[in-house]
Amino acid sequence: MSNNHHLTAQAEVSFKLDGQTVDALPGESILQVAERLGTAIPHLCYCQGQRADGNCRSCVVEIEGERTLAPSCRRQPQDGMVVHSNNARARAAQQGVVELLLSETEPATQKSDSELQYWATELAAVATRYPPRAQTPQVDRSHPAINVELDACIHCGRCVRACREEQVNDVIGWSGRGADTQISFDLNDPLGVSSCVACGECVQACPTGALSLARNTQRVEPSQSDRQVDSVCPYCGVGCLLSYHVVDSAPDNSRIIAATGRDGEANHARLCVKGRFGFDYHHHADRLLTPLIRRDDAPKSALLPDGDYHSLFRQASWDEALERAASGFLAIKQTAGANALAGFGSAKGSNEEAYLFQKLIRTGFGTNNVDHCTRLCHASSVAALLEGLGSGAVSNPVSDVADAEVILLIGANPDSNHPVAASFIKNAVDAGKTLIVADPRRIPLARHATHFLQFQPDSDVALLNALLYTIIDEDLVDDEFIAQRTEGYEALKQSVLSFRPERMAPICGIDADTLRQVARCYANARSAMIFWGMGISQHVHGTDNARCLISLAMITGQIGRPGTGLHPLRGQNNVQGASDAGLIPMMLPDYQRVDNAAARARFEQLWQTPLDPNPGKTVVEITNAAASGEIKGLYVMGENPAMSDPNLNHARAALAKLDHLVVQDLFITETAAFADVILPASGFAEKNGSFTNTDRRVQMGRAALKPPGDARQDLWIIQQLAQRLGLEWANQELDVATVFDEMRRAMPSISGISWQRLQQQDSITYPCSSEDDPGQPILFQHSFPTASGKARLVATELLSADELPDDDYPLVLLTGRQLEHWHTGSMTRRSEVLNTLEPQAWVSINHQQLAATALEDGDFVILESRRGRIRVQVRADDGLLAGQVFMPFCYVEAAINLLTNDALDPFGKIAEVKYCAVRIVP
Repeated sequence: MSNNHHLTAQAEVSFKLDGQTVDALPGESILQVAERLGTAIPHLCYCQGQRADGNCRSCVVEIEGERTLAPSCRRQPQDGMVVHSNNARARAAQQGVVELLLSETEPATQKSDSELQYWATELAAVATRYPPRAQTPQVDRSHPAINVELDACIHCGRCVRACREEQVNDVIGWSGRGADTQISFDLNDPLGVSSCVACGECVQACPTGALSLARNTQRVEPSQSDRQVDSVCPYCGVGCLLSYHVVDSAPDNSRIIAATGRDGEANHARLCVKGRFGFDYHHHADRLLTPLIRRDDAPKSALLPDGDYHSLFRQASWDEALERAASGFLAIKQTAGANALAGFGSAKGSNEEAYLFQKLIRTGFGTNNVDHCTRLCHASSVAALLEGLGSGAVSNPVSDVADAEVILLIGANPDSNHPVAASFIKNAVDAGKTLIVADPRRIPLARHATHFLQFQPDSDVALLNALLYTIIDEDLVDDEFIAQRTEGYEALKQSVLSFRPERMAPICGIDADTLRQVARCYANARSAMIFWGMGISQHVHGTDNARCLISLAMITGQIGRPGTGLHPLRGQNNVQGASDAGLIPMMLPDYQRVDNAAARARFEQLWQTPLDPNPGKTVVEITNAAASGEIKGLYVMGENPAMSDPNLNHARAALAKLDHLVVQDLFITETAAFADVILPASGFAEKNGSFTNTDRRVQMGRAALKPPGDARQDLWIIQQLAQRLGLEWANQELDVATVFDEMRRAMPSISGISWQRLQQQDSITYPCSSEDDPGQPILFQHSFPTASGKARLVATELLSADELPDDDYPLVLLTGRQLEHWHTGSMTRRSEVLNTLEPQAWVSINHQQLAATALEDGDFVILESRRGRIRVQVRADDGLLAGQVFMPFCYVEAAINLLTNDALDPFGKIAEVKYCAVRIVP
């Protein structure tokens, strides 16, 4: 993280720099002061955002009264100091260093915007004074996205610090001695077979081209693009700011060639492999270029045969496709009623698209049957947070780990799911913070943890209540906070009496002493922060799991301050924003319940339409209703339930049974294969809009490309359908800014964020009540948005998973994401680099289990549950306990959700996709 992010506006030191009296902010180096004031001092090993190393000496300056020159990146100014950065002595030294470095490198291997060449030109440095170093070419093209050409390396160490200190991936280091010293990957492995996670931070840091972006082994240079478009990453909830670098080879044939990180509060210029390389799906040959209508003789009984859609669909004009889509919905509404219709919106779309989509369903279809993927990820977390705190949003941003003394991470794998957030957690550990990791799998962050609790799957409530018992039993509670800011404590206290650690230890698999030690560690911390993921939420007792975490924070007073609070890590890039915008069946925008008469009246006045007072059906409930014939028409925008829903055989049969299915997407997804009408939509980098990340930051996404062929903007498609459904509000021009302005009127949480302000600032945290309000990154500092202003503590009981292992199905299946792919793979498996890195489905099993079933790493097996079977390759993974298997859900050829259980949490209505019983057949 850049030192500048922690500077205050007050100047404390005054000194002279090149004859001018200047002020230095606290903590600034001489070089940082010069950069802030626009004074150019050569530098190569220094990189903003990294620890200053001072090893290249190209930034030396003369300080009056000192015998030797000083590296300006390492020296902080003092009152009265006189510094010369460009006098004869300083310039001669700077020039000499640059000339020496030039003699060490091969000019042909340097990139066109090499910082070394830039400073050589600025200093009029030439390499001829020193003989060139004799060296053999050192080229490594083993990685699909990063080229290594060490002939250009100047040993600045920026890549080492980027890998080891920023991203904390510990891949790049030094090998050799003296003149033979060079950077290396792991144990001098080729980059492509090393443990590199391809975040690309080393490439972004490299000043010469020794490390460069590559496509088909050819160097890709962002600086050679025709234009740069500032936007935001389309993948996880971290919401990294980035820039797309675009080449305009023809008026209608622009291509993104690279993505680089921008210095936003969520990422400080860092990216992961998906953000860095996962953009080329926009250009894939599978892109839908024209509307499609199902042929009259085409069955809905199977997935797309061999990727060929011509036997199932015919091309159509937009007018025909939109008319067919709208008339099908109107016919069902007329004959079967409004509640025979439903809609699935998307957390990958913008806030404006989510808002307009749910508005169409509620005012056009006349039902609250509208939902999105939050129902399959954090619905139980939101249910518990709304119940307990009156708000479903995170209390503190990820960056607050810098202020936390203790960090508790449970049921989440940020290294794969939120890699940049994981880097900040690792930075915090390196700064001396205590990390507690609790998970049934040994995840990569466990290596950095002081306490790692590898508990038995399905025992979350047992483990968390044992911690609550210890805190209460040993009087580690915050009595004042409990009395003033909570209710229900006495009932909670009574309920945890049966959860003594000694009794819970055999259930959760963690010994009682460790449970007590961890409870003390959390409760006694000056500040402690809790992060969790879908390992907590995707259970039939997911709401209870989250209730326990809320109680932990409340009884210890660990909320409402920097470095404290509750943070369910949001999965998709806009799952927070889509939920805020009302893409939920029981909630209007800003979490106003549909059965609240006053809230409903407010929206009826805003939308000039009567609204259904009854909560609608959730994702799995809609699927079940389609299977039973109750739901007959479904509008799907950007979701893929034929891959993401649990118990896929049942879900796909339900989709096939629908009378009318309209799918709006980029590709013919597994869901679109069942559609009656397919509408070609816009990709992430083809639209303008706002997106809300896991920190509640509303951020600006900008279009870098035009949609290809006859594909159209999602916002336009929604509006065109609304017009054909007879909705008057759709007859006015609804551009992104107009929709956002209506959202401000509908949602007090963002009322202070104007479209103009968002365009200027790029990222603004809500709640934001006025245009002078900078936003509130920390919530609940004085009260909670509940009727009483207090948090509600809710007791929990031990509940088992819906389906437990037995003699027939003896193994527990755990599911999740993987680093290189995203959700159902419709985008990332069409990204060349990402699919090259992970091209094939796999299931991981520990060595003990492999031996017990006479299997070896790489063998193929049949994995079966009571609902389905798949064929998949085995990977050995001792991060799992015996009796467990783990598999990601992005592979259509081995769709793991064919096996998962669609049993629901009664409160969050989320499916138990994290736990079911399976068996292996060799």
